[in-house]
Amino acid sequence: MPESSPVPLSVIVPIKNEAGNLPRCLDSIAWADEIFVVDSQSNDGSQQIAEQRGAKVVQFNFNGSWPKKKNWALENLPFKHEWVLILDADEVLPPEARDEIAKAIVDPTMAGYWINRHFIFLGRKLKHAYYPNWNLRLFRHSLGRYEKITGAQTDSGDNEVHEHVSVRGETGRLKSEMTHYAFPTVEVFIEKHNRYSNWEARVAVAGEMSGNLSHEHVDLRRRMKSFAQRLPFRPLLRFLYVYIWQKGFLDGRHGYYFARLHATYEFLSVAKTFELRQQTRD
Repeated sequence: MPESSPVPLSVIVPIKNEAGNLPRCLDSIAWADEIFVVDSQSNDGSQQIAEQRGAKVVQFNFNGSWPKKKNWALENLPFKHEWVLILDADEVLPPEARDEIAKAIVDPTMAGYWINRHFIFLGRKLKHAYYPNWNLRLFRHSLGRYEKITGAQTDSGDNEVHEHVSVRGETGRLKSEMTHYAFPTVEVFIEKHNRYSNWEARVAVAGEMSGNLSHEHVDLRRRMKSFAQRLPFRPLLRFLYVYIWQKGFLDGRHGYYFARLHATYEFLSVAKTFELRQQTRD
């Protein structure tokens, strides 16, 4: 496919006040034929940035539980193309992804592709901590949806975070890797994981009350996570997993801080789960 030709692909970029990240993200996928920016009433100029780069801006109004933003987009957007790519505003694809994706989506036997990503933490690329980190983001939109783990109100925002895409059909892996500018500061890490720990706690308690989690697709990773949540000393285990098992120590001080902050996140999840259990018994 000539480099000047757009790739017949629809891209979904969910946002809320992402003016700082959006230009870098959209510029990395300028070759896509169709880009939808699904916005939650941003007030920082994000909509204007998206429109200046030729993206279609669609507003999303969250009802408090389900569906969340990405699944809503998959159900409601008028896609021109069969294949969709979901990219967060703080993620960037490398230039070589264009040709690889253009070739991948013409394979009639495939339903989706996993994309690996590495994290940028405090301005440095982590080569070991949280790497590899595979995500199913490229798929035929008629065959894939994010799993529904709970319909409970989780106080974690309107976007899917821990939910994974489940597709009906064969999947493969791309060689190109995303760069994830998720945590430019410690403050951003803490703010995000404060919301994520709300999700963890409310899903755990909702599952206990109902007898099981109401997710539609259970894979090995989900079963392992459920098992890990029942282990003692979870914050310490999370630290050891990131710092020792994943060799985060090879990332130097950045790897140490990254592991310690994830241990803090684990502790918040444990403490909030305990708090919610107490409230439900009162």
